[in-house]
Amino acid sequence: MPTPVIAAVGASPIGRTDLPGRDLFSVAVEEAFRDLPDPADLAEAVYVGNQSESYEHQIMHGTLMAEWAGLRMVPAERVEGCAAAGALALRHAVKDVRNGEHEGVLACGVEKMTAGGTGGATDALSAAFDRALEQRSGVTAPSQYALLAQRYLHETNATERDLAEIAVKNHHNAAANPRAQFPKEIDVETVLDSSPVAPPLKLYDCAPVGDGAAAVLVTTAERARDLDVPFVAVPGSGAAANNIAVAERNMTEIEGAEVAAQTAYEEAGIDAADVDIAEVHDAFTVSEALLSEAAGFAPRGKGFQSYLPSEDRADGWTDVQLSTSGGLKARGHPIGATGLLQAIEAYEQLTGTAGERAVEGADTALLLNEGGVADAVTVAHVLTAEVAR
Repeated sequence: MPTPVIAAVGASPIGRTDLPGRDLFSVAVEEAFRDLPDPADLAEAVYVGNQSESYEHQIMHGTLMAEWAGLRMVPAERVEGCAAAGALALRHAVKDVRNGEHEGVLACGVEKMTAGGTGGATDALSAAFDRALEQRSGVTAPSQYALLAQRYLHETNATERDLAEIAVKNHHNAAANPRAQFPKEIDVETVLDSSPVAPPLKLYDCAPVGDGAAAVLVTTAERARDLDVPFVAVPGSGAAANNIAVAERNMTEIEGAEVAAQTAYEEAGIDAADVDIAEVHDAFTVSEALLSEAAGFAPRGKGFQSYLPSEDRADGWTDVQLSTSGGLKARGHPIGATGLLQAIEAYEQLTGTAGERAVEGADTALLLNEGGVADAVTVAHVLTAEVAR
């Protein structure tokens, strides 16, 4: 079976914009194919990650984005998994190429979250919670993650300052990322003094609402070499779904993420210690702590140390750098595009195009993207700079 590779990437600006979703998508595709033939010459299928039709009252995103990319009479599907929608689109593209179904697939994601204002985004995101057990009680995404954070602080020796330091670290990384929604440094007091959202989470513990689109071309190594473009391999992919309701899960043991990551490691023939960089789903600062443990990077109860230099972390931590893009927290989190924005960061790191934020010697990356609260659905990908010939 061929090893799938990512051979082109592109993204729109992230944040509040007047552009509709289809135009954001066009910006992403234009960047991805700037030095390549037209998408219609390379892509034989399209998968579009998109969280909610309520933002723009639009469904049929697969057909719409295929049309907008100039593709006709190809398989085109919208993929939904809340904030894991983009990663699921990438997973489908990877599987298609690996199985020999297509030689080139366009995996993309788009979300126009600001169209409905804060209330509209809050309502759209609440649809990811169990209708019978959670939605009708009025819970929101921040309040759900606040439950996880409260429990994590209770079970470990982590403090609110530790969570704040994760935000500081990710803003530091975003300051060197031209794609970031908030490319600016902050200090820990800014986080701790910011307005409470759902205690213990404060404004700067939370990823922002924003618009954005991302696109990647998944193809074969042979075709990428023919195109004479930098490419990275995707030798491992995994996914898992846990219960949708938080009340029915262990709040500090993210089992679905463990399964997804381990599946991706096994497919790629690596383990957690081999990963140099990781983009993990830090929609809230506690998420980075929990996913650091689920991915096997940190011992139980020590994931909050992700902001520390490797030499200052507890024994059992791997030498991995997390959220080099700035993460969802500072790079931004346009829901349907998030999983593909993670892939773009790994692509740039592994192809030597990450600029000032580059991690020297990085050749293996993990992407860990979750949808719903924690691991209602989790998708993992391993990317490597080396491709089996």
